[in-house]
Amino acid sequence: MKLLRVGTAGAERPALLDAEGVLRDLSGVVADIDGALLADDAALGRIRTAAEAGELPALDATGLRVGPPIARIGKVVCIGLNYHDHARETGAEPPSEPVVFLKAADTVVGPHDTVLVPRGSRKTDWEVELAVVIGRTARYLGSHEEALAHVAGYAVAHDVSEREFQIERGGTWDKGKNCETFNPLGPWLVTADEVPDPQALALKLWVNGELKQDGSTADQIFPVAEVVRYVSQFMTLYPGDVVNTGTPAGVALGRPEPKPFLRAGDVVELEVEGLGRQRQEFKDA
Repeated sequence: MKLLRVGTAGAERPALLDAEGVLRDLSGVVADIDGALLADDAALGRIRTAAEAGELPALDATGLRVGPPIARIGKVVCIGLNYHDHARETGAEPPSEPVVFLKAADTVVGPHDTVLVPRGSRKTDWEVELAVVIGRTARYLGSHEEALAHVAGYAVAHDVSEREFQIERGGTWDKGKNCETFNPLGPWLVTADEVPDPQALALKLWVNGELKQDGSTADQIFPVAEVVRYVSQFMTLYPGDVVNTGTPAGVALGRPEPKPFLRAGDVVELEVEGLGRQRQEFKDA
Protein backbone atom coordinates (compact mmCIF):
# COMPACT_ATOMS: atom_id res chain seq x y z
CA MET A 1 0.00 0.00 0.00
CA LYS A 2 0.94 3.63 -0.55
CA LEU A 3 -0.14 5.58 2.52
CA LEU A 4 0.02 9.35 2.76
CA ARG A 5 -1.37 12.37 4.59
CA VAL A 6 -2.89 15.34 2.79
CA GLY A 7 -4.09 18.78 3.79
CA THR A 8 -2.75 21.91 5.41
CA ALA A 9 0.17 21.60 7.83
CA GLY A 10 -1.04 20.35 11.19
CA ALA A 11 -4.45 19.33 9.83
CA GLU A 12 -3.59 16.50 7.45
CA ARG A 13 -5.98 13.62 6.86
CA PRO A 14 -4.95 10.02 6.12
CA ALA A 15 -5.17 8.83 2.53
CA LEU A 16 -4.19 6.00 0.22
CA LEU A 17 -2.96 6.07 -3.36
CA ASP A 18 -4.57 3.12 -5.12
CA ALA A 19 -3.15 1.00 -7.94
CA GLU A 20 -4.75 3.28 -10.56
CA GLY A 21 -3.18 6.38 -9.03
CA VAL A 22 -6.44 7.61 -7.51
CA LEU A 23 -6.20 9.34 -4.13
CA ARG A 24 -8.55 7.72 -1.58
CA ASP A 25 -9.77 9.08 1.77
CA LEU A 26 -8.89 6.92 4.79
CA SER A 27 -10.37 9.18 7.46
CA GLY A 28 -13.46 6.99 7.75
CA VAL A 29 -11.31 3.95 8.49
CA VAL A 30 -8.41 5.23 10.61
CA ALA A 31 -7.73 8.45 12.51
CA ASP A 32 -4.22 9.04 11.15
CA ILE A 33 -1.07 7.36 9.85
CA ASP A 34 1.28 7.12 12.80
CA GLY A 35 3.21 4.62 14.88
CA ALA A 36 0.07 3.30 16.56
CA LEU A 37 -1.44 2.44 13.19
CA LEU A 38 1.73 0.85 11.85
CA ALA A 39 1.92 -1.41 14.91
CA ASP A 40 -1.76 -2.45 14.56
CA ASP A 41 -2.09 -5.33 12.10
CA ALA A 42 -5.88 -5.32 12.47
CA ALA A 43 -6.13 -1.64 11.50
CA LEU A 44 -3.83 -2.14 8.52
CA GLY A 45 -6.00 -5.09 7.54
CA ARG A 46 -9.09 -2.89 7.62
CA ILE A 47 -7.42 -0.49 5.23
CA ARG A 48 -6.52 -3.30 2.83
CA THR A 49 -10.02 -4.76 2.97
CA ALA A 50 -11.67 -1.40 2.36
CA ALA A 51 -9.33 -0.63 -0.53
CA GLU A 52 -9.85 -4.01 -2.20
CA ALA A 53 -13.64 -3.69 -1.79
CA GLY A 54 -13.68 -0.26 -3.42
CA GLU A 55 -15.15 1.32 -0.31
CA LEU A 56 -12.77 4.27 0.00
CA PRO A 57 -14.10 7.57 -1.39
CA ALA A 58 -11.94 9.40 -3.92
CA LEU A 59 -10.33 12.71 -3.04
CA ASP A 60 -9.79 15.56 -5.48
CA ALA A 61 -6.01 15.97 -5.46
CA THR A 62 -6.12 19.33 -7.25
CA GLY A 63 -4.24 21.87 -5.16
CA LEU A 64 -4.12 19.50 -2.21
CA ARG A 65 -0.92 19.70 -0.16
CA VAL A 66 0.88 16.43 0.59
CA GLY A 67 2.26 16.34 4.13
CA PRO A 68 4.76 13.99 5.73
CA PRO A 69 3.35 10.46 5.46
CA ILE A 70 3.76 9.79 9.19
CA ALA A 71 2.38 11.81 12.10
CA ARG A 72 3.95 12.18 15.54
CA ILE A 73 7.37 10.79 14.62
CA GLY A 74 9.31 9.99 17.78
CA LYS A 75 12.81 10.30 16.35
CA VAL A 76 14.73 10.41 13.10
CA VAL A 77 17.91 8.32 13.18
CA CYS A 78 20.43 9.00 10.40
CA ILE A 79 23.35 7.02 9.02
CA GLY A 80 26.32 8.98 7.67
CA LEU A 81 28.85 7.91 5.02
CA ASN A 82 26.88 4.80 4.13
CA TYR A 83 27.65 4.63 0.40
CA HIS A 84 31.03 3.56 -0.98
CA ASP A 85 30.95 6.24 -3.70
CA HIS A 86 29.94 9.01 -1.28
CA ALA A 87 32.80 8.13 1.09
CA ARG A 88 35.22 8.28 -1.85
CA GLU A 89 33.99 11.67 -3.09
CA THR A 90 34.38 13.25 0.36
CA GLY A 91 37.82 11.70 0.91
CA ALA A 92 36.64 9.70 3.92
CA GLU A 93 37.59 6.16 4.81
CA PRO A 94 34.59 3.80 4.71
CA PRO A 95 33.50 3.43 8.34
CA SER A 96 34.00 0.10 10.09
CA GLU A 97 30.68 0.57 11.89
CA PRO A 98 27.65 2.69 10.95
CA VAL A 99 27.99 6.41 11.69
CA VAL A 100 24.84 7.28 13.67
CA PHE A 101 23.40 10.71 14.40
CA LEU A 102 19.93 12.10 15.13
CA LYS A 103 17.69 14.66 13.52
CA ALA A 104 14.90 16.21 15.54
CA ALA A 105 11.45 15.09 14.45
CA ASP A 106 10.45 18.73 13.96
CA THR A 107 12.79 18.99 10.96
CA VAL A 108 10.34 16.79 9.02
CA VAL A 109 8.13 18.59 6.47
CA GLY A 110 6.11 17.55 3.46
CA PRO A 111 7.78 16.42 0.23
CA HIS A 112 6.88 19.58 -1.67
CA ASP A 113 7.10 22.11 1.16
CA THR A 114 9.48 25.07 1.01
CA VAL A 115 12.94 24.41 2.47
CA LEU A 116 14.61 27.30 4.28
CA VAL A 117 18.28 28.21 3.79
CA PRO A 118 19.45 29.08 7.33
CA ARG A 119 20.54 32.59 8.18
CA GLY A 120 24.29 32.88 7.72
CA SER A 121 24.45 29.71 5.62
CA ARG A 122 27.05 29.43 2.89
CA LYS A 123 27.07 25.65 2.42
CA THR A 124 23.54 24.24 2.34
CA ASP A 125 23.71 20.84 0.61
CA TRP A 126 21.37 18.20 -0.78
CA GLU A 127 21.19 14.45 0.03
CA VAL A 128 18.62 12.03 -1.40
CA GLU A 129 18.07 9.07 0.94
CA LEU A 130 16.02 5.93 1.45
CA ALA A 131 14.04 6.28 4.69
CA VAL A 132 13.05 3.19 6.67
CA VAL A 133 9.92 3.45 8.81
CA ILE A 134 9.73 1.20 11.87
CA GLY A 135 6.56 -0.83 12.48
CA ARG A 136 7.36 -2.85 15.61
CA THR A 137 9.31 -1.97 18.74
CA ALA A 138 12.91 -2.98 18.06
CA ARG A 139 15.52 -3.54 20.75
CA TYR A 140 18.63 -5.74 20.60
CA LEU A 141 17.63 -7.40 17.34
CA GLY A 142 19.66 -10.51 16.65
CA SER A 143 19.57 -11.00 12.87
CA HIS A 144 18.93 -9.31 9.55
CA GLU A 145 15.72 -11.32 9.13
CA GLU A 146 14.47 -10.08 12.47
CA ALA A 147 15.42 -6.52 11.57
CA LEU A 148 13.46 -6.52 8.32
CA ALA A 149 10.46 -7.99 10.14
CA HIS A 150 10.37 -4.79 12.21
CA VAL A 151 10.16 -2.52 9.13
CA ALA A 152 6.71 -1.14 8.30
CA GLY A 153 7.75 0.45 5.03
CA TYR A 154 9.91 2.88 3.13
CA ALA A 155 9.82 6.50 1.94
CA VAL A 156 11.90 9.14 0.19
CA ALA A 157 13.87 11.43 2.52
CA HIS A 158 15.85 14.56 1.78
CA ASP A 159 18.57 14.90 4.42
CA VAL A 160 19.32 18.58 3.84
CA SER A 161 22.61 19.60 5.48
CA GLU A 162 24.55 22.79 6.15
CA ARG A 163 28.18 21.70 5.78
CA GLU A 164 29.88 24.67 7.45
CA PHE A 165 27.62 24.29 10.49
CA GLN A 166 28.12 20.51 10.41
CA ILE A 167 31.88 20.29 9.94
CA GLU A 168 33.57 23.64 10.59
CA ARG A 169 31.78 25.04 13.64
CA GLY A 170 32.96 22.56 16.28
CA GLY A 171 31.15 19.87 18.23
CA THR A 172 29.00 17.21 16.63
CA TRP A 173 27.11 17.26 13.34
CA ASP A 174 23.88 18.40 15.02
CA LYS A 175 24.12 22.08 14.09
CA GLY A 176 24.28 21.30 10.38
CA LYS A 177 21.52 18.73 10.39
CA ASN A 178 18.72 20.18 12.52
CA CYS A 179 17.82 23.47 10.88
CA GLU A 180 14.08 23.90 10.34
CA THR A 181 12.60 22.17 7.26
CA PHE A 182 15.78 20.09 6.81
CA ASN A 183 14.02 16.72 6.37
CA PRO A 184 11.33 16.63 3.67
CA LEU A 185 9.70 13.17 3.81
CA GLY A 186 7.35 11.37 1.44
CA PRO A 187 5.21 11.62 -0.61
CA TRP A 188 4.16 8.14 0.47
CA LEU A 189 4.90 5.48 3.02
CA VAL A 190 5.16 2.37 0.85
CA THR A 191 4.54 -0.74 2.92
CA ALA A 192 7.36 -3.26 3.10
CA ASP A 193 5.48 -5.92 1.11
CA GLU A 194 5.80 -3.69 -1.98
CA VAL A 195 9.60 -3.41 -1.61
CA PRO A 196 10.92 -6.97 -1.85
CA ASP A 197 14.58 -5.89 -1.96
CA PRO A 198 15.53 -2.56 -0.36
CA GLN A 199 19.05 -3.05 -1.73
CA ALA A 200 17.91 -2.71 -5.34
CA LEU A 201 16.47 0.81 -5.45
CA ALA A 202 17.68 3.64 -7.68
CA LEU A 203 18.04 7.11 -6.12
CA LYS A 204 18.21 10.33 -8.15
CA LEU A 205 18.36 14.04 -7.36
CA TRP A 206 18.28 17.11 -9.61
CA VAL A 207 19.11 20.74 -8.84
CA ASN A 208 17.48 23.25 -11.19
CA GLY A 209 16.89 20.41 -13.64
CA GLU A 210 20.49 19.15 -13.64
CA LEU A 211 21.05 15.57 -12.46
CA LYS A 212 23.41 15.64 -9.47
CA GLN A 213 22.94 12.26 -7.76
CA ASP A 214 22.35 8.97 -9.55
CA GLY A 215 22.95 5.99 -7.28
CA SER A 216 21.59 2.72 -6.00
CA THR A 217 21.03 1.27 -2.55
CA ALA A 218 23.11 -1.68 -3.81
CA ASP A 219 26.14 0.56 -3.06
CA GLN A 220 25.34 0.91 0.64
CA ILE A 221 28.20 -0.05 2.95
CA PHE A 222 25.72 -1.23 5.58
CA PRO A 223 22.47 -2.53 4.09
CA VAL A 224 19.06 -1.68 5.51
CA ALA A 225 18.79 -4.86 7.57
CA GLU A 226 22.18 -4.28 9.20
CA VAL A 227 21.40 -0.61 9.88
CA VAL A 228 18.18 -1.49 11.72
CA ARG A 229 19.83 -4.38 13.60
CA TYR A 230 22.82 -2.23 14.55
CA VAL A 231 20.86 0.81 15.71
CA SER A 232 18.67 -1.41 17.90
CA GLN A 233 21.75 -2.31 19.96
CA PHE A 234 22.11 1.32 21.10
CA MET A 235 18.58 2.70 21.24
CA THR A 236 15.05 1.38 21.13
CA LEU A 237 13.26 1.96 17.86
CA TYR A 238 9.51 2.48 18.18
CA PRO A 239 6.72 2.23 15.61
CA GLY A 240 6.73 5.41 13.55
CA ASP A 241 10.42 6.15 14.06
CA VAL A 242 12.31 6.95 10.86
CA VAL A 243 15.80 5.82 9.86
CA ASN A 244 17.52 7.74 7.03
CA THR A 245 20.01 5.32 5.54
CA GLY A 246 22.59 7.59 3.88
CA THR A 247 23.17 9.23 0.51
CA PRO A 248 25.08 8.25 -2.65
CA ALA A 249 27.73 10.34 -4.39
CA GLY A 250 26.95 13.64 -6.04
CA VAL A 251 26.49 16.06 -3.14
CA ALA A 252 27.80 19.62 -3.39
CA LEU A 253 30.45 18.88 -0.73
CA GLY A 254 32.08 16.34 -3.06
CA ARG A 255 32.23 18.67 -6.08
CA PRO A 256 35.24 20.70 -7.23
CA GLU A 257 35.57 24.32 -6.16
CA PRO A 258 33.58 26.46 -6.33
CA LYS A 259 31.16 23.98 -4.81
CA PRO A 260 27.57 24.58 -5.98
CA PHE A 261 25.86 24.86 -2.60
CA LEU A 262 22.18 25.73 -2.55
CA ARG A 263 20.82 29.26 -2.50
CA ALA A 264 17.37 30.82 -2.27
CA GLY A 265 15.54 30.28 -5.57
CA ASP A 266 17.06 26.87 -6.28
CA VAL A 267 14.69 23.99 -6.97
CA VAL A 268 15.59 20.45 -5.89
CA GLU A 269 13.77 17.36 -7.16
CA LEU A 270 14.50 13.85 -5.96
CA GLU A 271 13.13 10.34 -6.15
CA VAL A 272 13.68 6.78 -4.99
CA GLU A 273 12.54 4.02 -7.31
CA GLY A 274 8.96 3.02 -6.54
CA LEU A 275 8.65 5.41 -3.60
CA GLY A 276 7.67 8.63 -5.34
CA ARG A 277 9.15 12.02 -6.08
CA GLN A 278 9.74 15.25 -4.15
CA ARG A 279 10.15 18.86 -5.27
CA GLN A 280 11.26 21.76 -3.07
CA GLU A 281 11.94 25.41 -3.71
CA PHE A 282 14.58 26.88 -1.41
CA LYS A 283 14.01 30.26 0.23
CA ASP A 284 15.88 32.33 2.80
CA ALA A 285 14.91 31.76 6.44
